[in-house]
Amino acid sequence: MKVIFMGTPDFSVPVLDALHAGHEVVCVYCQPPRPAGRGKKDRPSPVQARAEVLGLPVRHPVSLKTAEAQAEFAGLGADVAVVVAYGLILPQAVLDAPTQGCLNIHASLLPRWRGAAPIHRAIMAGDAETGVCIMRMEAGLDTGPVLLRKATAIGAEETTADLHDRLSAMGAAAIIEALEGLEGRVAIPQAADGVTYAAKINKAEAQVDFSKPAVEVDRLIRGLSPFPGAWVAVGGERVKLLRCRLVEGSAAPGTVLGGFRVACGSGAVEITLAQREGKRPMEAAELLRGWSVPERLG
Repeated sequence: MKVIFMGTPDFSVPVLDALHAGHEVVCVYCQPPRPAGRGKKDRPSPVQARAEVLGLPVRHPVSLKTAEAQAEFAGLGADVAVVVAYGLILPQAVLDAPTQGCLNIHASLLPRWRGAAPIHRAIMAGDAETGVCIMRMEAGLDTGPVLLRKATAIGAEETTADLHDRLSAMGAAAIIEALEGLEGRVAIPQAADGVTYAAKINKAEAQVDFSKPAVEVDRLIRGLSPFPGAWVAVGGERVKLLRCRLVEGSAAPGTVLGGFRVACGSGAVEITLAQREGKRPMEAAELLRGWSVPERLG
């Protein structure tokens, strides 16, 4: 098929690779380069960088609302557009341009976790499973009918980074499956019940409150890893807590029980990966060599 690919971050790259291997990608759309690094020089997105390696044409319009942008999109003569974490709203004229419409890869089991941060929210809510959906796009926010659904269990110690990589690979495989016999596939409307919204992560959520039950602290740490990173103040610096596990233990909330085990409102968590300010992430055993954790955190 002649495919327009629309995506921007790392999550989208495996999908681009899969489409390029089996279809004709006529153009790649992504967000414009942004200032990054110490020099704040414009840096292309992961999708743009990969597209250029593959020799694919790239466009990064600031908006798709203009008649010119819409005419350029329609002029590509695509059979279908595949959208995954692109970053711009698609006007109806763009949705209607490909002969087989626009398909979105969404990292949740719709209608649960529509919106910006479905992977983070699934872990933070303690969901037992999540997955990917291939959805026919319409004007609403992640409201379109679903062509294909793939589920997977969320591991007890899995972080957003871990799940991100697994769902990216699942999405790449799922879109190839969905495109096979696309015309004959039936899109099933989403259920009216069970709708939840995955609001964008706010950094104000990231401070760890050890007075909460250990299961909630554990979910927060894993759900916000690696970004923005759940944190706790230790000796005047913010220490990011990046991996943990639930352990037995009981004491006043925030009490360090030995090593990097911390008592919570009920139960305890063991921090297994953390990052001090200005330093790289370290396993707990390495971090604790030459650095003393106070008797109480938070």
